[in-house]
Amino acid sequence: MENKKIVLGGLLLGVLLISSLIIFKKNKMADYQVSNLNIVLSLEDKISKNSVWCGTFNLIWNDLKNELVKKDIVFEPQLNIVENLNKGTFNTNYLSDSGYYKKLGVIKPELKTEIEKGIKDKFNETSDILDDFDFTYTADNNYFLYAMLKKDFKFPYVFTDLGKSDFKNITNVKYFGINAKTDYKVRSQVQVLYYEDKETFAVKLKTKEGEEVILSRGFKGETFKDIYDNINDKSNKYTGSKTLNETDTLKIPELNFNLKEEFRDLENKNFYLANGEEFLIIKAIQTIQFELRKDGGKIKSEAGMETNKAAIDNQRSFSFTDDFVIMLKESNKDLPYFAAFISDIKSVQK
Repeated sequence: MENKKIVLGGLLLGVLLISSLIIFKKNKMADYQVSNLNIVLSLEDKISKNSVWCGTFNLIWNDLKNELVKKDIVFEPQLNIVENLNKGTFNTNYLSDSGYYKKLGVIKPELKTEIEKGIKDKFNETSDILDDFDFTYTADNNYFLYAMLKKDFKFPYVFTDLGKSDFKNITNVKYFGINAKTDYKVRSQVQVLYYEDKETFAVKLKTKEGEEVILSRGFKGETFKDIYDNINDKSNKYTGSKTLNETDTLKIPELNFNLKEEFRDLENKNFYLANGEEFLIIKAIQTIQFELRKDGGKIKSEAGMETNKAAIDNQRSFSFTDDFVIMLKESNKDLPYFAAFISDIKSVQK
C-alpha cells in the first residue's frame, strides 16, 4: 500500500494546495488548461500554494541516469531540480506493473509505433505528447525516453452530492462527501488519519482497486515528501477515533484538470555520460490529467524526453557577412594605424 499512497497521496496533496478551484481557462489550441497550477518534478522539490506532482517524469529520469548516463546527471551550473531527480526517490518499486508503461530506445519512426501499440495494448490509450517529438532517425546515439502512468479507481459506495458552495473566496464550487443523510456504509470507506481541529486533519478514502486517496488540511512541510512524512508521523501517533461517527461530516471539492508542461530549464544543457560522451536534452515534456468525483476518479500522466549526443563542429566559418571591424598595423608596433567599423557595405563598395 505504501507505493499507492505516494502516487495518489502526493498528487492529491498538491491538488489541495490550489488557492482557487476555478482558475482554469480552456486553451483554444488544445485540450490542456492554462492555469497557475505548477508541476514539480520530484517529491523533494519545494512547492508553492499551487503545485502538483506525478511520478512519470521520475521514471524516465531514472532510466536516463541508470541506463544511459550510468551516473548522476550534472549540469554546469548544477540545478536543484536535477539534484532532486538524481536521488531517484520515486521509482517503479512504488507502482504495480499494471499501472505504468515505459520505454527507452533509439529515435526512429519504429520506436514511436512501438510505444503507440504498447499503451494501446496495456491501457487502451493514445498519447498526447508523441507528436511533439521528431522521430526521424539521425544516429544510433540519439535516444527517446517515455513513460505513461494510468489509474482508474472507484469508491465502494458513492459519496453524497453536496451541491455548490464556497472555496475560500470562490463561489459555486461543486462538493461531494458525507452529511447527516448519507448512508452509514459510505462512512466505512473513510479512515481518519488524525484530527486536531477543523483546520488541521487528514483522511484516507478507500477504493475498490486498493488505491488510497489521502487528503489533508493544515499540513506542514516545504516539499511533498516532507508533507507525506508529516502525515504519516501524525497518523501513527494519533490515538483518537479513526472511524467516522454519526455526527462527523466530510466535504471534498470535485477536481478536474488537464495540464501539460515543457521543462525548458532542463533543455539544451550539456552533461557527460560515464564514458565521457557529451549529451544534452533536446526536449522534455510531462502531462497530468486528473479527476476526482463522488464515485471515484482517474489519473493519466505521460512524460517524454529526447536526448542527443552533443554535436562537435570541426568546421569553422569565417564569413564577414555582417557588422565587422578592420584594422591595419605594422607587425612590430603595438597600435594599429587604421581602423574601420563596417556596417553599411554599400557605402564602401564601388
